[in-house]
Amino acid sequence: MFGIMPDINQPFYYDGFGFKPPHIITAIPYIITILIINQCNMVTKFKNHLAKTNLAKNTVTSYVWTVNYFLTHYKEVNKKNLLAYKGYLVENFRPQTVNLRLQGINKYLEFTKQDKLKVKFVKVQQKNFLENVISDADYKFLKAQLKADGYDEWYFVVWFMAATGARVSELLQIKAEHVQVGYLDLYSKGGKIRRLYIPKTLRTEASKWLKEKGVSSGYIFLNRFGERITTRGIASQLKHFAEKYGMNREVVYPHSFRHRFAKNFLDRFNDIALLADLMGHESIETTRIYLRRTASEQQKIVDKIVNW
Repeated sequence: MFGIMPDINQPFYYDGFGFKPPHIITAIPYIITILIINQCNMVTKFKNHLAKTNLAKNTVTSYVWTVNYFLTHYKEVNKKNLLAYKGYLVENFRPQTVNLRLQGINKYLEFTKQDKLKVKFVKVQQKNFLENVISDADYKFLKAQLKADGYDEWYFVVWFMAATGARVSELLQIKAEHVQVGYLDLYSKGGKIRRLYIPKTLRTEASKWLKEKGVSSGYIFLNRFGERITTRGIASQLKHFAEKYGMNREVVYPHSFRHRFAKNFLDRFNDIALLADLMGHESIETTRIYLRRTASEQQKIVDKIVNW
């Protein structure tokens, strides 16, 4: 009898396991299909929502991937499944990766008005030093070499990141109009505004460079096709220059110059609250890491003073 098609004109039929009303069997796949479609639609809306925020494309992709993974493997969004997913992450990934995934889930919960289900992050053991940060001397060396060899665009890419504290995704939003006025307003979720200031010396030299290129409006960092360069393209090219000039590849990457901005700022103007605002940190605790010495700075101090 197993596998016999139900006769919907009969009140019950046998499916091999027992007698069931036909409408139950026909309704269940339909309901599941509707739920899957609704979930897909919600994830698409979530993705479109993130695209309108100030998040980097890679971050948006990561958040959407995380939500899709969760919905595929855990089906229903509830506290039990969320904690089970967190447990899976903790067992298989580093704390930073765990928190990145949880951040994606929490963003989705905010978007779907399920804030009460948000998952707490795991604690990340803070190191007592900054790792792989380009030194001020190496930063100046790289900038000088790029200028001397005629890599003007990359000279300004490096200078803009180190002199503004911009994330690489924010760097790509800078237009000639922003150079003219001296700042760029960045909008984040919740209507918060962070102003990215372009210092006078950089503004003056960048204006001359743009004038020579005949650029008076639009994005300033473009590829040979006239399109904005990508974050990945910038990271790759910086590694190329590190090798070309015999520098440590580990310290030459986009975010390293944001770290350098923070270190140099505190060395010259010790106002951590102001730095937190300039960096766009929600918590001043995030900014406190820049009060610590880098690993290379610690090594130099130890080598200099420890002679016993």
